Amino acid sequence: MIANNLPALLVVLPLLGAPLCLLFGRSRLAWLIATLIGWLGLAISVALLLRVRDGSVLHYAFGGWAAPWGIEYVVDPLAAFVLVTVSLIGALVLPYAWRSIEREIEPEQQALFFPLLLLCLAGLLGIVITGDAFNLFVFLEISSLSAYALISLGRDRRALMASYQYLIMGTIGATFLIIGVGLLYSLTGTLNMADIAERILPLTAKNTLRTAYAFITVGLALKLAMFPLHLWLPNAYAYAPSAVSAFLVATATKVALYAMIRFIYSVFGVEFTVAQMHEDWLLIPFAAAGVLIASIVAVFQHDIKRMLAYSSVAQISYMLLGIGMFSVAGLTASLIHFLNHALIKGALFFALGAVFYRIASTDIDAMAGIARQMPWTMAAFVLGGLSLMGVPPTVGFISKWYLILAAIDKGWWLLVMLVLASSLISVIYIWRVIEAAYFKERPAAAPSVREAPLALLIPTWLLVAANLYFGVDAAHTAGLAGEIAVRLMETP
Repeated sequence: MIANNLPALLVVLPLLGAPLCLLFGRSRLAWLIATLIGWLGLAISVALLLRVRDGSVLHYAFGGWAAPWGIEYVVDPLAAFVLVTVSLIGALVLPYAWRSIEREIEPEQQALFFPLLLLCLAGLLGIVITGDAFNLFVFLEISSLSAYALISLGRDRRALMASYQYLIMGTIGATFLIIGVGLLYSLTGTLNMADIAERILPLTAKNTLRTAYAFITVGLALKLAMFPLHLWLPNAYAYAPSAVSAFLVATATKVALYAMIRFIYSVFGVEFTVAQMHEDWLLIPFAAAGVLIASIVAVFQHDIKRMLAYSSVAQISYMLLGIGMFSVAGLTASLIHFLNHALIKGALFFALGAVFYRIASTDIDAMAGIARQMPWTMAAFVLGGLSLMGVPPTVGFISKWYLILAAIDKGWWLLVMLVLASSLISVIYIWRVIEAAYFKERPAAAPSVREAPLALLIPTWLLVAANLYFGVDAAHTAGLAGEIAVRLMETP
């Protein structure tokens, strides 16, 4: 009985856990409940992935009302792949957060952290698993509203402005999305995404359909921080508490990217998207510009969290490049980087959070000589940085290798050079941190610090280990991503 209800439990558990954690306030019990829910979510996600690994699709109809009359959850290999990615990061962030928020959130606000994080997790998982377009919008808003509040918990007053900027941009994106969904409903009379996909096949010449596509694309582009609609992202990641930054950088934009993939490939279809809307003309130029410009801007940042935030804009652009190729190889590269980027940036932001725990800063100058006093933390950062550069045998190398192969397959040699150039630029800004931490002297006036506590180091090194493991053995991730890409490209 429980096995049949796993799709619903995946979202219901964090939704129920949020008010329960709020009831227990700042107590360790709230943290234990949240952590237990996070790991249960990961176990459920892995179980769902194993059930659909053969290409089958699970349908869960609420209230016994079959789609399209009722709301249903749908788990196919793509959804299960993303569910595991989001759940994995959530399961690691929750144990990490207990020590981290001690230093980064005011005591009277700490009771809000775990309820908000569980709400955000529930919203992100709901976006991935729902088969209803309006439900997707609802879950997107649940995750966004809780993310705004999480960012505002930072002690730096600039966190409030960053949260407000994110709120404005996120609201505009959500408005565009719901207008597009409304237009689809007026055209098809249904909100079930599979049903919409069938009903629009004879309506591809309708201007209403094209308008709906445009609104949905722009709305999701804002949510996923597609260049040049990314201006909310650097401040949001820089001034949020470290646990929040790590969670959002590894999940929020990826789930919005998943929603874009779902609409482009599963709802509207490749033929309509390319032949009539020419989406490749939009994605490729903006993604290429994002890869280069965001990487260059990252070089000139002094705050390492802002540096990595701009780097994330470039990494998102990598994924958009693969999607914009509209080929099996390109989509495979995007899906591989979907997981790999979560592992890379999760490890880097965890390491930065450990540094902030000790020195209350993530400025490059403040990290001078810190590697001698925090060797394990900085070793984790270096390995994460090597993965970001794309050095073998890390997951970053796997991502860029597949993207380069996809570009070569299309004969786009200029794009190959762009990816290589971006990798070289990432060497520059990661080296700035390594140089400060390892080759500069600790100022005499700076207090001596100790290594970060194990509660911060263990989740960090688990992600570092994943960076190395899936870099050495990429057969599972690449094989699954390739199978998903083939199925999506075959969608009519």
